[in-house]
Amino acid sequence: MAFPLLLQTTTAPVASTLGTANPVSILMFFLFVSVTMYITYWAAKKTKTGSEFYAAGRSISGFQNGLALAGDYMSAASFLGIAGMVATRGYDGLIYSIGFLVGWPLIMFLIAEPLRNLGKYTFADVVAYRLQQRPIRIVSSIGSLLTIAFYLIAQMVGAGSLIKTLFGLQYEIAVLVVGIVMTAYVLFGGMLATTWVQIVKAVLLLSGATILVILSLAQFDFNPNNLFDSVSTQYGDSMLAPGGFIINPFDALSLGLALMLGTAGLPHILMRFYTVPDAKAARKSVFVATGFIGYFYLLTFLIGFSAMALVGKPTIEELDKGGNMAALLLAERMGGTAFLGFIAAVAFATILAVVAGLTLSGASSISHDLYVHVFKNGQSDEKGEIKVAKNATIALGILSILLGLVFKGQNVAFMVGLAFSIAASANFPALLMSIIWKRFTTRGAVWSIASGAILSLVLILLSPTIWVDILHNEEAIFPLKNPALVSMSVAFAVGIIVSLLKPEASAAEKFEAEKLRTYLGVGAE
Repeated sequence: MAFPLLLQTTTAPVASTLGTANPVSILMFFLFVSVTMYITYWAAKKTKTGSEFYAAGRSISGFQNGLALAGDYMSAASFLGIAGMVATRGYDGLIYSIGFLVGWPLIMFLIAEPLRNLGKYTFADVVAYRLQQRPIRIVSSIGSLLTIAFYLIAQMVGAGSLIKTLFGLQYEIAVLVVGIVMTAYVLFGGMLATTWVQIVKAVLLLSGATILVILSLAQFDFNPNNLFDSVSTQYGDSMLAPGGFIINPFDALSLGLALMLGTAGLPHILMRFYTVPDAKAARKSVFVATGFIGYFYLLTFLIGFSAMALVGKPTIEELDKGGNMAALLLAERMGGTAFLGFIAAVAFATILAVVAGLTLSGASSISHDLYVHVFKNGQSDEKGEIKVAKNATIALGILSILLGLVFKGQNVAFMVGLAFSIAASANFPALLMSIIWKRFTTRGAVWSIASGAILSLVLILLSPTIWVDILHNEEAIFPLKNPALVSMSVAFAVGIIVSLLKPEASAAEKFEAEKLRTYLGVGAE
């Protein structure tokens, strides 16, 4: 049989062409950019009004939006990072994929329908629905923009590093290309172009990952047990058991809360619920997205273990200590440089789609929340608002390029965790309490968002992730690597206490009308 022989040969060094220019990957990338630029040209002709720019005219079906949500959520960090973590850490690498996945049922049952019925373009619409507009818009925009900024840094630095490794291009050129192309998507095509870019990217990513898993499992007679036996034989049973990555149970709980509840507070994800015509389509889109995302994370699990067995941990860690190139090394092993080129181009396309979604949500927050409701007191002509949104898009595009260049060579893993931590601490508590709690007040919302955002920032700075790993101090002041367990709990507590100390009669009176719109959609846009 071929399988026992395979176990004896998988630890041999694997020669790789990573780091040199791959004609196939460059061709595939330019093909993707060409197709998506045509989509942007098509979308630009249909994008005239504010609703069309921010929400694609609410014309996206539930299935299409579900696929776009999956495309927006399945980042290169998920594809390369989780597969690499499994390939180097084994079973414990799954904590991220499980954390990312389990937030979706929560969104479906608690967030999707109220968000679609109460809001217009941003999640701040929901929080401010029965509260005072001005203070809520200001503080919620700060929370949103902080989340988006740290997510953007991680994506842009990741793009530069990835393309430098995959295509042999200079880091600066890669960052510049991503920034320009992404800005074009949003600037000209708005949400309609961004949606279809994410749909195309999701189809490519799911197809590429599926083919990679099929080719890998073929080496084990399509029997996952044979794959796990190979891993166990080469690296021991510890790779198939928990406890090798996060030992402290409080760290595991805090990270899990950040990943799960942070998902329900990510501005670029929440914004997608306004692109569908009604709450029923919003629920369907979450259901579809959960299915695709769950399937994708199952694939990353198999890709990681296949890379460990077929490529070998030493080869993976020699190229990248974090294991981020594990999926690409496996693609090269299974399908040669041509298949590597395809997977590499898909990984780059993944970054483009995610960055476009982030930029659009940031521009929406600046134009809709700050410009209209703070500077113009809720009175603004649509043309003026779209002009501000497009100027904000250009500014965010330039900012993302500058951030990518400034943070070159930095460890950006902590920024992804920080983005989820801020989302879970600043955005999620206020969003949830505004929907379900009658006595929630404007002051409670402001203090909840502010305390969650500030505390998560401070505790991340004092945590082992930055205080020890980045600043090279001997011991961290705050023991947990991710602060969500503390910062999110404080945000909930502060929101509740401040609301109880000074009730707001007008907010409580509007709750019944809000419930009617929340559950029946009466008056929803």
